[in-house]
Amino acid sequence: MSRKFLLGLLAVLVMTLLSACVLPAPTSTSEPSSSAASSEDEQATGNRSVLRVPHFLARGGAESLDPASPTEFSYANYLLYDRLVALDDSGVPVPELATAWTANEDATEWTFTLREGVTFHDGSAFDSADVAYTFAHLLDPATESRAARTLSLLVGTETPDPQTIIFQLEPGHADFPLLLSSRATAIVPADSADTIATTGIGTGPFKLETFDPEGTTIFSANDAYWQGAPALAGVEMPAIADSEARTLALQAGQIDVLLQAGPTAADLFMNSDDYTVLSFPTGTWIGLSMRIDMPPFDDARVRQAIRLVTDRQAMVDLILNGGGRVSCDTPVDPSDPYRWDPEGGCLQDIEGAKALLADAGYADGLDLTLYTSDVLPNLIPLAEIFQQQAAAAGINVALEITPADSFFAETAVNEAFITTGWLGRPTDEILNLVFRSTSPLNEAKFQSAEFDQLLDDARQTLDLAERTKLYQAAQQMLATEGGHMIAMHINEATIVSNAVSNFPARSVEHIEWYNISKSE
Repeated sequence: MSRKFLLGLLAVLVMTLLSACVLPAPTSTSEPSSSAASSEDEQATGNRSVLRVPHFLARGGAESLDPASPTEFSYANYLLYDRLVALDDSGVPVPELATAWTANEDATEWTFTLREGVTFHDGSAFDSADVAYTFAHLLDPATESRAARTLSLLVGTETPDPQTIIFQLEPGHADFPLLLSSRATAIVPADSADTIATTGIGTGPFKLETFDPEGTTIFSANDAYWQGAPALAGVEMPAIADSEARTLALQAGQIDVLLQAGPTAADLFMNSDDYTVLSFPTGTWIGLSMRIDMPPFDDARVRQAIRLVTDRQAMVDLILNGGGRVSCDTPVDPSDPYRWDPEGGCLQDIEGAKALLADAGYADGLDLTLYTSDVLPNLIPLAEIFQQQAAAAGINVALEITPADSFFAETAVNEAFITTGWLGRPTDEILNLVFRSTSPLNEAKFQSAEFDQLLDDARQTLDLAERTKLYQAAQQMLATEGGHMIAMHINEATIVSNAVSNFPARSVEHIEWYNISKSE
């Protein structure tokens, strides 16, 4: 399906539905405060207004405000919480709730100094006891945190005073502060495990007023925020699972910002007088996941054939209008110092793919069903182009397009062959989170003791050059034995109403929400 056709279709839909496309009224469990009310007359407090930003309903209504939860409500939690450590635009750890940190000689003990004068949304003071509790909660098996395996080297904490916490690691980790930039490590109050999933009490720039993940979740400004009162009165976050529906809502003026917009939406708004398209490179990646515990993907030759039939540069050109970078099956951001790229790249090799399939017993061709969805804007085009490319090697791909609101929660965890996408993360986090044998988010079920050992060895290696070799060896193993075809890292697009000021050209997890403002 061509982009020109898609643009024309979208324009017709907009004209047809503009007058009728109205977001459902939020169903509230409590009354919103006046600073976050949804009526036009109440959308401003003083000179501050309410920003409307949709979320994707990625958890199908099971969204949790516990940042450690496996069904964390990521967009909401970016507003509610802070971490000890953030990352700057070059991926270097910088202070957030921690102001400084030091390690002993073998990196088995890390001492963090905490920021003073910070309070939670309920008025209680933030201190080292909250940090110790946050990590104990995250590592509790009952929490089922996605980050528990990544942080399993954390064996203890000490809190010598309210502004100091000491992390004890076994084994040591030379890049431990990078692990604390994960949003799963956002700090929650002590003893909050039973309530945090619905109360969302953090130290972040906005506090919860109404929690309704399938309707509209509402936030008001945390005027006691340690970085200063937010420039917005609040944020409204409606659930819009389908990417085309999100585009229509923006066109209709029902939302102010469209995050992670696809190329079709970006093209539609590129020359608008009322909107600005922000485009920037990211580590976000999309590709195909093959369950190696299910046939035919239990045969490494079939998985490698899938990788060889793919013309990645053609995918970047057709799906992203060239707005991305080829990945040779590594999830590591091209700007990351640990990134691995093979000599000569990863060119399409149809004959090589045919030979591998013949060796695997599929000389007469292979029939596959690829499951995809419009939950992310580039997944269906990715599936369609792969279908066309794979046919040249005798791979017949049937596409199964499933509902956006249940794709990640249901389809992706049950089917053998899916389209997938992940936000960019530091090397250690992404490799442990999605590919380590014991990770609950190991969607391809890749099992390799050698791969796991490479990750463990890299963590304990204090020499940067040697550590780099280990992380690169792990990436090379994924490219030859793993269960993913990772096609590209995308240049992300955010579309912003011109009524909104100070919205950064950054990935959603790195946005400083307290700086953003909106005029009426």
